[in-house]
Amino acid sequence: MQKVIVIGSGFAGLSASCFLAKAGYEVTILEKNEHPGGRARVFEADGFKFDMGPSWYWMPDVFERFFNQFGTSTGAYYELVRLDPSYRVFWKNETTDIPASYAQLQNLFEQKEAGASDALDKFLKEAEYKYNTSMNKLVYQPCLSMKEFLTKDVLGSMLKIDLFKSMSKHVHKYFKNPQLQQLIEFPILFLGALPQNTPALYSLMNYADMKLGTWYPIGGMGKIIDGMYDLAINLGVQFKFNEPVTQIKNSGSRASGVITTEGIYNADFIVSGCDYHHTENSLLDSKCRNYSESYWEKRSLAPSSILYYIGVNKKIDGLKHHNLFFDSSFEKHADALYNNIKWPEDPLMYVCCPSKTDYSVAPNNCENLFILIPTAPGLTDTKEIHEKYYRIVIEKMERILGEKFENDIVYKRSYAQSNFIKDYNAYKGNAYGLANTLNQTAFLKPSIKNKKLNNLYYTGQLTVPGPGVPPSIISGEIVAKEIINHSKISVL
Repeated sequence: MQKVIVIGSGFAGLSASCFLAKAGYEVTILEKNEHPGGRARVFEADGFKFDMGPSWYWMPDVFERFFNQFGTSTGAYYELVRLDPSYRVFWKNETTDIPASYAQLQNLFEQKEAGASDALDKFLKEAEYKYNTSMNKLVYQPCLSMKEFLTKDVLGSMLKIDLFKSMSKHVHKYFKNPQLQQLIEFPILFLGALPQNTPALYSLMNYADMKLGTWYPIGGMGKIIDGMYDLAINLGVQFKFNEPVTQIKNSGSRASGVITTEGIYNADFIVSGCDYHHTENSLLDSKCRNYSESYWEKRSLAPSSILYYIGVNKKIDGLKHHNLFFDSSFEKHADALYNNIKWPEDPLMYVCCPSKTDYSVAPNNCENLFILIPTAPGLTDTKEIHEKYYRIVIEKMERILGEKFENDIVYKRSYAQSNFIKDYNAYKGNAYGLANTLNQTAFLKPSIKNKKLNNLYYTGQLTVPGPGVPPSIISGEIVAKEIINHSKISVL
């Protein structure tokens, strides 16, 4: 039985491990932290249960597809509920709920702009085509060569998926109302890059949002990790926690194993699900790296974040499960994220209040708040910075909601770039990986395969298909199938 070492137990590492164990490999996951999940870890404090990272459950088909391939389903591991409204938006002078019902969403768009209902139909019809085409023909490709895309089938769809048009131009063609433009562009701005630098292909995210819906697993996003962890255990995957990898050994053109703080593990294949840059620059000899430091310096990173986990000893009436505070300038915050890199002066922010849906994440009559401000990677955070933005978010929420709650806060924890580096070895403290720009799409992303060591692979948000929970799950599957195919070729 061939041995595989997987570094990291985030979504990508768990996904790869499950597929490899199912195929008959002896799989061991080495995890530097004490629990599985990577950025999707969970912690509990003072009766509150906090998801540390991902909080949006979009693209439910990807999760279902993953579990279905092992003869099971999401329902075997957690209960899903669709949120309605999907989220609430706080503009400067008004509040808007984004309904789950498409008919109600059309009415909302029409109220904002005459003709926008029909425009939304056309926009989402195109987005649906992009979503289905991408999922069926592009996303599950290993992207090791441009040749994968030089088929009649794929080439025929390239122009239709707007790969060479900017998201900004695409959106502005359909909608003139600034609020509608911001509604469409926010997933891009928060998770990737400036809309003008992002291919219009990514309007597929709007289809995922507005048609496939916003969901929530009761018990929190950590329930997904619990499910994947249980599945991996049942498939025979072994886990070693609190065991950071310090070196990947190599012999000639092969990686022979890994060294950890606890020992040495030999392997026939190695999958790195930890930060790609960290793997290359801290775990490998320089001669075995795919990319130079100058290569990484030239990459466009998606945002980092400053996060607050807050427990409140009262209910807050003005919040929904997901809340977007768009009361400030999109342009100024985006400029601080992507152009004139600095801490934002008057930030946009996102507030998740899962206790509106799930009574298990907070004590009775209390609220669980997860607050996120997108920030540029590479910034230096300090205790003073953490406290400054804590004051900003609390004052902003109290002012907009018209409700005081600061004196009712019974738990507070902050988390930013330095924490991402410490806990995940994240390059420049990145939270989401690489930006979804045209020159960082598909085979132009960092390769899933080491070019010097023929049995070392990479998975996760810094390689294909890209940032986000569903892409990370898909990334693990892609890498596992490459290893399985490689093994078959070697045997032949």
